[in-house]
Amino acid sequence: MAVCVTGGSGYVASSLIKKLLLKGHIVHATVRNLDDESKAGILKRLPNATTNLVLFKADIYEPHQFEAAIRGCHIVFHVATPLHHTHGTQYINSTEASVMAAKKIAKFCVELGTVRRLIYTASTVSMSPMKDDGSGFKDFLDETCWTPLNFSRPFSNSTFEAYVDSKTVTEKELLKFGESEESGNLEVVTLACGLIAGNTVHPSSNASTIITFSQFTDESEAFNILRYLEEIDGKVPLVHIDDVCDAHIFCMEQSSIHGRFLCATSFLSSSDIANYYRLHHPQLRQKQGECDEVANRNIKMNSKKLIERGFIYKYDGDMILDDAFHGYKKQFLD
Repeated sequence: MAVCVTGGSGYVASSLIKKLLLKGHIVHATVRNLDDESKAGILKRLPNATTNLVLFKADIYEPHQFEAAIRGCHIVFHVATPLHHTHGTQYINSTEASVMAAKKIAKFCVELGTVRRLIYTASTVSMSPMKDDGSGFKDFLDETCWTPLNFSRPFSNSTFEAYVDSKTVTEKELLKFGESEESGNLEVVTLACGLIAGNTVHPSSNASTIITFSQFTDESEAFNILRYLEEIDGKVPLVHIDDVCDAHIFCMEQSSIHGRFLCATSFLSSSDIANYYRLHHPQLRQKQGECDEVANRNIKMNSKKLIERGFIYKYDGDMILDDAFHGYKKQFLD
């Protein structure tokens, strides 16, 4: 099968591409700069890359460039997302750029005729169980939840808010497109992934590992992201990178599937995370404190929708946290 993966040099995309190549698929991967060996080189060195991988130049801010990569493919994984706004372009912010690129990619999928499914890598930052009036949280985090965009949150900054806006609005627009007559026979799937941890060949895997393990480091910005996730989702949804990639491939291999799916295995507070490390690695010294108020929130996560389709997660919360610890230890302490 020929598949397209956008944002190919990123943490999730490069891991997904590796699994797809090992399964024997032909992969069209997009990168912003074909000459950047620090990023494109990661993909070129993957198993079976010399025969089954084709790289294309494409940028979210130049959405017409994705057509060449999508042409001839049966499945499109739209993983790319703008983390920072590129000023001096036709777009007023990263949300507008993300939405326009997603719509353009979806239209290419329909117009080119070979694509039967578009799978978007969404995020649980778009899935807040916060009540619409901002007075607190609902009882469950599940696919019915959408993040309200008109409230300020603790530990926020302009970068975090822009990312939440971008992921939320883009996912809504793609699901809306999937339900429209314009989509034809194209199936649209969105996978709202929790905080992704686990080591891969990609150096950016360290970023999510640091966030997960941040209470035991001096990384204050990473700790702010962890606390910010708690303020959006009530607690922190966690998922392993291997499960994320396998979930994408699972959605690719189904005879028919569409709609929104939560992709996470554990729902932990910063207190839960700290308690795990204190229990299993008592030699560690906690440097940034958890929040007892969050630990007392009575919110449950319901991620059964994907499981009911037949998907099996391999990593539970303890395994994810232990992997984060060993990844951080190998990178920074050994």
